[in-house]
Formats: sequence, C-alpha cells, structure tokens
Amino acid sequence: MPVDPELRSLAIDIPAQPEALAELSMLLGDDSVNLQAVSALISADMALAAAVLKAVNSSLYGLRGRVQTVQQAITHLGTREVASVTFAMGLRAVFPAAAELEPLWQRASVRGLLMGRIGAALNVDPWAAHSAGLFEECGKAVLFRHASARYRTLLAQAADDEELLMLEYAEFGVSHDALGAALCESWGLAAPAVASVRYHVLVNSTLELPMQLPRRAICALSALAYALMTDPASLDEVAQAVAPQAGLDATLVLRGARKVQEQIEAAVARAASD
Repeated sequence: MPVDPELRSLAIDIPAQPEALAELSMLLGDDSVNLQAVSALISADMALAAAVLKAVNSSLYGLRGRVQTVQQAITHLGTREVASVTFAMGLRAVFPAAAELEPLWQRASVRGLLMGRIGAALNVDPWAAHSAGLFEECGKAVLFRHASARYRTLLAQAADDEELLMLEYAEFGVSHDALGAALCESWGLAAPAVASVRYHVLVNSTLELPMQLPRRAICALSALAYALMTDPASLDEVAQAVAPQAGLDATLVLRGARKVQEQIEAAVARAASD
C-alpha cells in the first residue's frame, strides 16, 4: 500500500523492506511453505542468521540445549516464531544503533512473542499477532532516524506514550502510531496487524477497541500483552474488558494469556538456574 501523502510531505522516510525479508514474506505466503527454503534464505545472510540464533538461544524462548543452526531453530520453535525473530532482526537493522532504542527492541521481542503465542492459543492469526507486537513501537524508531537529537528530547520528556503522542504532534505534525502503521503497510503486513499498531496507544490507555475495525482480535491481544508486560495483576480486568469487544470468550482469553505467561516465566526461571 502507498504511504500516506501527509507523511511524504513531512519528508519522513519510511524504511524499505530489506530484500531478504521480502523474499521471506513470499515464502511464508505459500500455503505449502518450504521449510528448507526458509532455512536456506535466513542462513544465506550470515549477519542475519547469527542475530537470529543469538535471539532464539536467549532465555526468552526457553530451549533446552543450544541451537546451532537455523534449521534446528525451526525444528524446535516452528517456522512462525523463527520467521518473526528474523523480521525483528531485519527491522532493527534498518535503523541506527542507539541506546535510546534498545528498550524499544527489547519490548518488541517480548511483546511479539506474547501476542503470537496468545494468538496461537486462541486461534487468532498468530503470524499477524506476532508481527503486530514486533512493529508496535517502530514509529518511534522512524522518528528517531528522521531527527535523532529532537526526538531524543521528546523521549526524555514524555512520562508515557499518551504524552509522547502529543509531543510528537507538536514537534513533527505526526505521531509514532501513524508512522508505525505506515511502515507496516509498506512492508506488507496484514491489515489487522497494521490496525493494531495504529491504535495501540488508544487501546492500552482506554481498553476500548476501535469500533470501525471489522476485526479487532489482534488489538485485544495488544492490550493483553501490555498488561502482562506492565501490570500482570491487571490481566483479569483487561481480559474482561477487551474480549467481548473482539468477539472472544473472556474465560478462554484469560486462560490462554495465563498459559503463555507461565511458559515465559518458566523459561526465564530455567535459564536463571542453569
């Protein structure tokens, strides 16, 4: 999809999708996805393959034993999660290395994993859910790349993302949620994932899902992941609020979210004891 003309007029560049990720998207779009081809594509880029292996060997994924090849990672984690990690590495690579962005990438990895696994538990498109989690804050990286010094000041000033949106509008005439959605569109992400990125600040602050969206389940998963990452005690309240708006059963949503939470906590605990 084309980038919003308003964004072009602001001369804020939307990074192009790296060639390897474009090819990976095409492979994953095939119903009979060729796992060998996926493995070969990732492995062909040494830097990307090394970054993927480093990520999947982290405590977050809870693998028993060290994975040494991309093929092994796919065998243990599945194509979707390895592809999602690859997208995360590719997304990060198109932006400048900066200390201010490190927390963003760390949150993206955790949020993507949470949303993808909760989506799988609830039969809500786990690939789109994982992608939405990865890209949720990417608009911040776009603005940082556009004007690092000016945006660094805004990041330091804002107490939360709601305040950051207002500061962004005042400084740039556009906010990171809109820019993130534009990047998602230009990289070919599914429409529900784009919508989740566009509305994540509103959803997380109000627990109100946008009524104009025909499919709101991934927005609901964003709220659940946000609760797990910032205030796990609020999970029951969040599930009860967002599940009905997305046409989901609140009990099943809560059960799925708690199961994923337990998986992640167990993986981290195992890594800490090793």
